[in-house]
Amino acid sequence: MTQRTALVTGGTGGIGSAIIRYLARQGHRVATNYRDAARAEAWRQAMAADGIEVCMVQGDVSDPAACEAMVRALEAKCGPVDILVNNAGITRDTTFHKMSYQQWTEVVNTNLNACFNVTRPVIEGMRTRKWGRIVQISSINGQKGQYGQANYAAAKAGMHGFTISLAQENARFGITVNTVSPGYVGTDMVMAVPEEVREKIVAQIPVGRLGKPEEIAHAVAFFTGDEASWITGANLAINGGHYMGW
Repeated sequence: MTQRTALVTGGTGGIGSAIIRYLARQGHRVATNYRDAARAEAWRQAMAADGIEVCMVQGDVSDPAACEAMVRALEAKCGPVDILVNNAGITRDTTFHKMSYQQWTEVVNTNLNACFNVTRPVIEGMRTRKWGRIVQISSINGQKGQYGQANYAAAKAGMHGFTISLAQENARFGITVNTVSPGYVGTDMVMAVPEEVREKIVAQIPVGRLGKPEEIAHAVAFFTGDEASWITGANLAINGGHYMGW
């Protein structure tokens, strides 16, 4: 397998960390962004202790100028980005009639606008080299909606709209663009939800359990391989049967 440079935004989170581990163990150079230097360094050291070296670059995905600088710094350290996983995301949950403009824009900027901010500095290089893999990490709630998440659901649905347009524009350049839409995964964020609430969620999942971060990472890695070169503009829903829409 050809070694490539993979940038996973939001890589220090549960799903992001699993994606980085998976891609690193496939032989790729892996990188992620950070904002809090102390927290990022502690995470980097933990990954190194697990045998995984991660290239760390400072950058706020909601800031287009910071993303441009972040990508150029990464290119100088690790080479051009061949694989991009737009994984960074936040929530600011509340019902819409109580939602502030700040709660709306923070989620849209970090979850959706970041796709533009990070992809724009890497796409021209991918087109020049005639190879690239871009994967958006969306959500089940971008497909079915969720009470109290109008901002999050809108942003996550928008990510796949971005995917299918970008896929059409770049297919002839050897670049595939796909979406992975996880359901409820047993990350620290989900496990912090009160147990009785989690039990109600699991009761709605036909498989009868939460997902594992490694299962999401496996799907991402599938899309990034040479063998998946004829798959573009697709959305892979991984949710244990929780939502089975087209």
